[in-house]
Amino acid sequence: MIRIEPIGYVRGGRVEAADDGWGPVVERIEIDPERFGPDVLTGLDQFSHLDVVYVFHEVDPDDVTTGARRPRGNPDWPEVGIFAQRARMRPNRLGVTTCELLGVDGLSIRVRALDAIDGTPVVDIKPCMTGFLPRSDIRQPDWAIELMRDYWTS
Repeated sequence: MIRIEPIGYVRGGRVEAADDGWGPVVERIEIDPERFGPDVLTGLDQFSHLDVVYVFHEVDPDDVTTGARRPRGNPDWPEVGIFAQRARMRPNRLGVTTCELLGVDGLSIRVRALDAIDGTPVVDIKPCMTGFLPRSDIRQPDWAIELMRDYWTS
């Protein structure tokens, strides 16, 4: 069995999950000093954005969805499988967000627009590189565009 341990935790920002308004939220990712030395973040400050992988730790395993559902319970949107949406009630309860890197200080990373709450376990951080971005146009359904309309605005 694969065992994934947090590399650190989100500190600050929101204390409760919310559906919208994540854009202006500023938080820190505190890297575990028991597991990592100060050189683990060397060079990270040369990037403008990070891809952060984290655990939706407050989702009860009994609430995990393995089938289809309407995103946000909205009756105007179609039922779609959990892998066709980014809901937190996922089978492995993992979230991935590209956020803005504001600064690095020791083992602390300051970020904006990371849609994770205070205390969230972070399992990986990767610099966002244009070479890993989509190499063709992105296609998505209208309901997904509508869902994200206010996600990043306050």
